[in-house]
Amino acid sequence: MDKKLEESIKSLVERNSFSGVVLVKNSKEIIHQSAYGYSNRSEALKNMIDTRFGIASGCKLFTAVGILMLVESGKLTYETYLRDCLAIPFPHLDEHITIHQLLTHTSGIPDYFDEAVMDNFEELWDDLPMYKMNRVKDFLPMFQNREMMFPPGGRFHYNNAGYIVLGLIIEQATGMSFTDYIEKHIFQKIGMLKSGYFSMDQLPKNTALGYIKTDESWKTNIYSVPVKGGPDGGAFVSAADMIHFWEALFSNQFLSEKMNRILLTPHVKSEDNTYYGYGIWIDKVDDEILKYHVMGYDPGVSFHSAVYPESEIKLAILSNKSSGAYDLMEVIEESLLSENK
Repeated sequence: MDKKLEESIKSLVERNSFSGVVLVKNSKEIIHQSAYGYSNRSEALKNMIDTRFGIASGCKLFTAVGILMLVESGKLTYETYLRDCLAIPFPHLDEHITIHQLLTHTSGIPDYFDEAVMDNFEELWDDLPMYKMNRVKDFLPMFQNREMMFPPGGRFHYNNAGYIVLGLIIEQATGMSFTDYIEKHIFQKIGMLKSGYFSMDQLPKNTALGYIKTDESWKTNIYSVPVKGGPDGGAFVSAADMIHFWEALFSNQFLSEKMNRILLTPHVKSEDNTYYGYGIWIDKVDDEILKYHVMGYDPGVSFHSAVYPESEIKLAILSNKSSGAYDLMEVIEESLLSENK
């Protein structure tokens, strides 16, 4: 990266008091990496290049890859009905919800946290304590008996509960817990040694605590998110592991080339005119793909990671504050786009 961009990153980091890690890599080498702020404010432990961070919804892509592995092995199809692959009753759900619709947020099932109408994730735990959310099935009481939002396939509406259901499908099809399945078949398979679905009360060494700004100071997010992540979010990864994941995905180490093309197809257009594949956001103009990306926001978590096909550049921005990653991504993109014009 040129000196001007380095200065822009530094300026934005200082202005926003960014806390986290930035890693940018092209097809051959790392072209920028930096770490800022504290992983533990009480102990004054600084974030390091290899620090683990929560990535919230950024790990929906792991769930999608896990489902497509089962499709490729013949245990599921994209058009398998939910009623035929999950032995859990949903009294009010339409019988014709498919795997494809769950993957693309077009199923219409009720959500436990509807980001279109709710803005405070912490309020979810007023009635159902977050420390009880250890397993995928623990989320069921939050949406299992609610009415459909719209008919299956009716439209795109970002849906966390849909990915909870996909995780339950993985568990029934494999006999493994969701987190064990992803850790074995994705993280361990390619050597993502820093990554895992760690419990908030048992975080391993060199893992950043998430921080939320209060009127007086900062508090950790331990009471603001589920105690353990699952199919819709909550894994912890390092920046290098995230880049390694992208490299493995695009070199067909998880799925066949044919299956990868399906994963990365812009299946549906979202409300803000971007596109969604299976667990992944896609920006395109006409028929040209500009960017594949994932993102995650929770109290004390801000995450963006992307691949730019034309330049073969990959970036990962992980923060243990509730904001900051998006602004840095914009600064980096402005330089990337100008250099490739």
